[in-house]
Formats: sequence, C-alpha cells, structure tokens
Amino acid sequence: MLSAADSPPLDTAAWLAKLNDVQREAVEYGADDPTHPPGALLVIAGAGSGKTNTLAHRVAHLIVKGADPHRILLLTFSRRAADEMIRRVTRIVASAPGLSGARAAVAQGLSWAGTFHSVGARLLREYADLIGLSPTFTINDREDSADLMNLVRHELGLSAKEKRFPSKSTCFSIYSRVVNTGGSLASVLDAAFPWCREWGADLRMLFAAYVDAKQKQSVLDYDDLLLYWSHMVSEPSIAADLSGRFDHVLVDEYQDTNRLQASILLALKPDGHGLTVVGDDAQSIYSFRGATVRNILDFPSHFAPPAKQVTLERNYRSTQPILAASNAVIDLASERFTKNLWTDKASAQRPRLVSVADEATQARYVVEQVLAAREDGMKLKSQAVLFRAAHHSATLEIELTRRNIPFVKFGGLKFLDSVHVKDMLAVLRWGQNPRDRVAGFRVLQLLPGVGPATAARVLDAVSGTSAEASSASDASGLATALASPHGRALAQFEPPARALEDWRPFVELMTAVASNTTPWPAEFEQIRRWYEPHLERNHEDAAIRHGDLLQMESIAATYPSRERFLTELTLDPPDATSDESGVPLIDEDYLILSTIHSAKGQEWRNVFVLNGVDGCIPSDMATGSEEEIDEERRLLYVAMTRAKEDLHVVTPQRFYVHNQTHLGDRHVWASRTRFIPAQLMPLFDAHAWPLVPVPTAPTAAGLAAAAQAKIEIAAKLRRMWE
Repeated sequence: MLSAADSPPLDTAAWLAKLNDVQREAVEYGADDPTHPPGALLVIAGAGSGKTNTLAHRVAHLIVKGADPHRILLLTFSRRAADEMIRRVTRIVASAPGLSGARAAVAQGLSWAGTFHSVGARLLREYADLIGLSPTFTINDREDSADLMNLVRHELGLSAKEKRFPSKSTCFSIYSRVVNTGGSLASVLDAAFPWCREWGADLRMLFAAYVDAKQKQSVLDYDDLLLYWSHMVSEPSIAADLSGRFDHVLVDEYQDTNRLQASILLALKPDGHGLTVVGDDAQSIYSFRGATVRNILDFPSHFAPPAKQVTLERNYRSTQPILAASNAVIDLASERFTKNLWTDKASAQRPRLVSVADEATQARYVVEQVLAAREDGMKLKSQAVLFRAAHHSATLEIELTRRNIPFVKFGGLKFLDSVHVKDMLAVLRWGQNPRDRVAGFRVLQLLPGVGPATAARVLDAVSGTSAEASSASDASGLATALASPHGRALAQFEPPARALEDWRPFVELMTAVASNTTPWPAEFEQIRRWYEPHLERNHEDAAIRHGDLLQMESIAATYPSRERFLTELTLDPPDATSDESGVPLIDEDYLILSTIHSAKGQEWRNVFVLNGVDGCIPSDMATGSEEEIDEERRLLYVAMTRAKEDLHVVTPQRFYVHNQTHLGDRHVWASRTRFIPAQLMPLFDAHAWPLVPVPTAPTAAGLAAAAQAKIEIAAKLRRMWE
C-alpha cells in the first residue's frame, strides 16, 4: 500500500496540471482522506470530453493520497478498457514526486479492475460454497447457452408443436431480457416480443427447465454472473463482507448498465460513500442488451444527500460547428442531463446534410468524397461510414468493391463465433466440467461416425459417473468417471465403426485434460495437435483457420491457468477471426464501415452517416414509444459526435425495396430524419448531390398523366401491327 505518510510533500500539479478545472474537480473530490471517502460522485462526461483520462487520474490520485490499490474495485465494459486504465493509472502515479518506482506495485495492486462479468465470475468462485455453486462451474457463451436452451426445448416437446414455437435464439433472447431488465415475462413479451405472447406459459416452463439444466450441469451463462452476484449481495452478511473489501468502487460507462448491475452497486455501497460512476446519458444506446438510461438519470436521487454531480462539457475531439449541430439534436430529447459541449476548435465548415436520389447515388457520393479526401492527404483509416443497421451498407460495399477500395466492416462475426475456435474451447470446458452437456455434445461429434444419438448416449453414461464424483466433492469429475468401477464410461464405450481408429487417442486426450496431467499452457498445444486432423477433415480452408488456433495458443500462454483462460476469453473475446470477411490482407490502409453501436467510443477525421431518413434513423421498428424514439435520437447523436473535422449526413430520397408482400418490387419515398427538423437546418450545410434537381414524390395529377401516357403508347404499339 502507498500512503501519503511514506512519500515526500506532494505537488499535485505534477500529475494534474494537464486537466482542465472541471476534470480536476472530479479527480480531487474527497481524495484528501481516501480511507474515509465521502458520498457518491456522478461524472457526466460528454462525448470527447476526456472521460477515460479523468477516471484514470481519479484512481491514480486516490492511490497517491494513500488509498490501497488492492481495495479499489474498478469496473469497465471490456477487458481492454480495464488494461488501458491500469496502464494509465500506473503512468500517472509514477509521475508523482517520490513515487516513480511505484509503477509495478500499482499495476499489481489494481487486481480488481475488470468487467462486471469477469469480476462477478471471480467473486462467485470465491463465495461458491456459500451460495450453492460448484467452484469448478463453467461459463457458456451466448451461442452455447442458446444450444442448451434448444436441448431443453426439444426434451420438453416444444419443438414438435403444431404451430411453430419460437427458435432457440429467440427463446434465449427473451430469457436474457427478463433477467437483465428485472421485468416480468409478460411485460417483456408485450414490449419486445409481441409475436410470442401466445407461448407465455410454455416459455415459463422452458425457462424453469433451462435453469434446472444449468444447475445440474454446473454451468452458468453470462446473465447468471450478474444474477448470482445480485442475489449474493442481497444476503446482508455477504453484502457486508463484500462491501468491506473495497474502499472505492468506480464504474465506467454507467449509462450502459442494466438494472442488475445497478442493484449490485447500490448493495455494495448503499450510502454511496466511495462510489464513483462516470457516463453520459446522451450516449445510452444499448437497451436491446437490457441497459437502461434510467440508471444514470436516477443515480443522484438514490442517496441522501444526493450524489455530487460534475459535468464535463469541454470537447477535445470535434470542431465547434459539429458540436453545435450535435447539441441541437440531443437538446430535443424528452429527458436528459443539461450540458452543451464546446471546444476551442473553430471551423467555417458546418456539417453537410446531403440529399441524394437513392442508395446507389449515396454510395457514389461517399466513394467520391472519400477518394477526394484521400487525395488531400487524409488516410482511408481516418475516415468512417456509419449506419443504423448492418444491411444499410450493402450497396456501398458493392461500389467499394467495384472501385477496388479496401474496407473493414465492424459489427460482424466475433472470434468465438467461429466453428474451429468453439471446438477447441469445448474440449477444455468438457474436460473441466464433465456435466457440461453442450460442450461434450460438440466435442464428441468432432469424431467421424459420431452423430447426435451416439453423443447423447455417451453423455448419459458419463453424467452418471460424474454425478458420483460430484457427490464426493471430487474436482476432477471426468477423470474419476474414467477410472470409476461403476463407469469408465468413455473408456469402455463401444464407438461406431467409423470412429474406432480415433476413439483411443480421444479417450487418452480427455483423460489427460480432465486429470490435469499436462501442465498449462502445454495442455493447449496437446489439444491443438489432436484437433488438427479433424480441422483438416471438416474445413476446406483449414490452413487459414489453423492461424486462429496458433493465435489462441499464444493468448493461452498469457494466462496462469486453464480456468482463468476460459473465463476471460469467454467473457471478453478478441474481435478478429479468419471467418471475418472484408479485412484486407495486403493493404495497409482501408476505409472503416461500422454500425453506430460498434462505433461508440471511436473517432475519425471524416465521418459519413448513411440513410439519415425516417425509417432508418429512427428505425421504423423502434418508434413504438417515447423511450424508443429518444434512444434512436441518441444513436444519431453518437454518430455525429464521432467526427473530428468533417461530418456528412446523407439522406436518400427513395429506396428500392424487393419482395414486399402484396406490393412486389417498388420504390419507397423517404423524408429527412425527424431528428433534424426545420429549425435546425441553419446549423447544416444542406445541398443536393449531384447538383441536379432531385426527384420529388409524384403528385396525383402526375400519376394520372403517366397512366394516360402509358395507355396511349400501348395503343400506338398495337396499331403498328394492324
């Protein structure tokens, strides 16, 4: 622990001099006596206002003033954000007089910096015996959770209904929304899944059986990490013990938390002492994940006296004209914390509001502007095209490919979604937890000749012996199952003829993995070598996928144990995979295409926002309530505030849609997004492109004239052959 008493007199200017006055106010609040922290602090950090820098300085300042880094809980929304925060904190502390040698101590001391889910997993393992969990539980990712839901769905006979029952992914989405929002099943169905209302009773039965299956198999899904943590802190004795472990709890991106996460924080620090949350209500855009803007809007009122509020309004990213337009857009929201971003970056260029004829013209406009900026010295990587939904960029992607312009699209396949990566992880997970049927089901079917029916019989046999091991509190369940006189289920199983050659090596591998006979991370290499022949047999592009396995192996070597590797990789996986299309393999420069949700937290010199029209922004699927419309407004605000120098909001006047029920293929006319009403137009440079009249919606008289002309032309054509 670093204490003020052990260090020379401190000149705070040494590490706080680069902060502005408001940032410094947030950093220094209550830091003079960090072992007796004051009430809660809410930092409203506008886009580009130095939020991360401010939070890092607050953590560092607390440590310099005497706070024990081991007693600081720092919660972020990605492992990379936590790692970056630790790096910043250690640099800042090292710049303090007399503490230049403290870098390593701080980095090691901030052991409780991570995501909600990763911290929750650690705490659940520590308190497992008190809350009825096995410390060796495994964690299912979203796809594996949906697969388990599907197994239960099939066992209950719900997949054989006369009317089509909701798919496994829909069922899991409903379940997850109920857990994360704290709402009733009926209210979630009414609000987000109205087409599933008739299945309410069956869904309730399915979810109860799904929970029972997880408990029997000793697996948790993402939502359970928060749900169990929330239940844990609802027990007064455990809550008091947990709260006493941390003097300070600091949370980044608080606007993205759900009700479970908020309940955990309020239970940890019910009086608010030592609690700091940082966020921006204007950037709350993840309600589809269960996040609620109410958490940050209502935060001050949870405490008496209310939480201290500090608002960061100075923007270090964008020019003043971009901020003026962005402020005006968000100012029309029905409820928000009042703030107006400002900057000293003057510019004569207002954001462009560009009207184009259709999506094809929109694509040509973007390409020509991107290339013109590149000719002026702006790299493609410094430019981005943002859109509300992934399919909105389809026409642009075709044009970019035709013009041979490299691009990367974000919001696509994630690392753990690729088949070969999930195969490798399944071997590790089943070896660690033999009751994990989803992992075992996947692993067994890697062998030639082993299908679902055979895999199910093997799992039934193994589950019996592993249950005996579990009842004996044996932590190496599968190894015991292999050696048990009642089982030896895997070793003695009679495999299909096609699997005979592969069965013995498979049994030897699983025995070694389950019994931990091969030290970590050499164990990973052992599994990879076993898996490679199956990879080559099942995938034509095995050589490319093999690169992912080597990448995984290098990642595995950075973790101290299999358990930590599985937990961290499942909760916060890398983004890149060989399955992800569009990533240039040769070009060093490429254009960025991204959904607005994936662009949050990023910035570029030149930004294009596609389809700035009603029906796209806001989405026609998200205008059922004032809350939904406000979130769509925040999406546009987030997109606009990604731009540093140039911003283009493009508004196609018509869309060509295919296969519309009863209507066929047709043109649909669009109007400018309602979020840029007439009174805001002076803040934009509005013009049409190209500089020719843009088609307008036809009038009734025009349609009648066109119909008459069509009749006359048809008559003339007939007369030619009379």
